[in-house]
Amino acid sequence: MTKKEIQLLFEYDTWADLKLLEVIAALTGDQYKKDLHSSFGGIQGTLLHILSVNRVWLYRWRGKEPEPLKIENFPAMEVVKKQWDTYQCEISNFLQSLTEEKLNTPLQYSDFKGNTYAQPLCQQMQHKVNHSSYHRGQLVVMLRQLGAAVVSTDLITYIRQKEIYG
Repeated sequence: MTKKEIQLLFEYDTWADLKLLEVIAALTGDQYKKDLHSSFGGIQGTLLHILSVNRVWLYRWRGKEPEPLKIENFPAMEVVKKQWDTYQCEISNFLQSLTEEKLNTPLQYSDFKGNTYAQPLCQQMQHKVNHSSYHRGQLVVMLRQLGAAVVSTDLITYIRQKEIYG
């Protein structure tokens, strides 16, 4: 995978996150915190899971020990948004530092159970975007359950929009 391809994938990921964050910001506090009996409870838990996993992967790629976020530290959407903005700056800086060689070289990491793995960095990065897409889909379902507005965050929608507005 090339640097240009991975950058496009992460541009898409950022675009999709921001579209959903905008819709979620319009929810009431009760809607944001409501337990919808999903994998991570509701909007708040799922959103925080995406952000936490984003940070975990970025820490691994930078050779640092990751720490998952705790839901009690993110009682309101505004707090999540600030942390998301910080993550966006950090991932942007990381993307700029990439080389083709780095992208295609296996990078070793350990999961939280202590298991060690190694795959090319580009595959880990593709997984991160895929993981976020999966959970954004869950968020869309939850937004529908709440009767809130929904948006399309499909990759092809982003590509079409990028082609039009270039």
